[in-house]
Amino acid sequence: MHSAAPPIVLTFGLSDPTGGFGLQADLLTLASMGCHGVSVLTGYTVRDSATCDEVTGLDPDVVATQARMLLEDMPVAAFKVGAATRAEVVSAIAEVVSDYDGIPLILAPDFTVDDEHVLAADELRESIADLLAPQTTVLIADQATLITLAQPDGEAEAPSLDAAIAHLLSQGTEYVLSTQTGAHRLVYTLFSEEGQVRQDMWDQPQYRVMGITDTLGAAVAALLANGQEPAEAVREAQEYLYQATRQAFRPGMGAYMPDRFFWARDDEGTPTIGEQTPRQKSTRA
Repeated sequence: MHSAAPPIVLTFGLSDPTGGFGLQADLLTLASMGCHGVSVLTGYTVRDSATCDEVTGLDPDVVATQARMLLEDMPVAAFKVGAATRAEVVSAIAEVVSDYDGIPLILAPDFTVDDEHVLAADELRESIADLLAPQTTVLIADQATLITLAQPDGEAEAPSLDAAIAHLLSQGTEYVLSTQTGAHRLVYTLFSEEGQVRQDMWDQPQYRVMGITDTLGAAVAALLANGQEPAEAVREAQEYLYQATRQAFRPGMGAYMPDRFFWARDDEGTPTIGEQTPRQKSTRA
């Protein structure tokens, strides 16, 4: 007798040969969180842990075909969308996921792959804001990205952060998770149409860690696929990210990477979820 399949999460994103971010990071996170990850490649990078030399996008039809074959074969419980290099690819993804509007979607847009490779063309921002964000369950982005998504043409005066979040929520995004990096702390604030839902603060790692946003987004997707409500999924995903970054390791000569299987280590003193958690406060309008 076969065992029941774990929840399946379909992730869209770039391939990263180091495993630090992108699809490889998502698949590691999803497996760690008890899900089976399936992936659709939007492009690939040529890089190591220190620098990125090349970013190449795939044809939109190829992206759509990958997704539709998987969706016709497997019961997907959640989507996660990361980096895409072209507006046409975003359009292809948006068309696919629109046929499955009952499935939660986590959007964690990545407009840069290191400082040298900027993917944030106006057309790309417009397509994400117009086509994907309105279908999104939880949008995870830093404050600058949220503001640019609320003014995708770049011509109008930049809105305030509050106005940008309100605009995205009014267009259909269910929750916005705003990320802020300070001198010593990371601050994650979750908003819905009712206002601020919760805020979590924790110490910033003392070293550069790759793939923080992808890891958080994939963890939220995994928890939604396992049936959690969005606010609770965001809270528990942050606990997971907190522990993974505390146990980060440096496999090469560049950035550190989250230990996404920190809980499987036998080392004495390795913390488990719940032993040390971010400082939290929950507020509701």
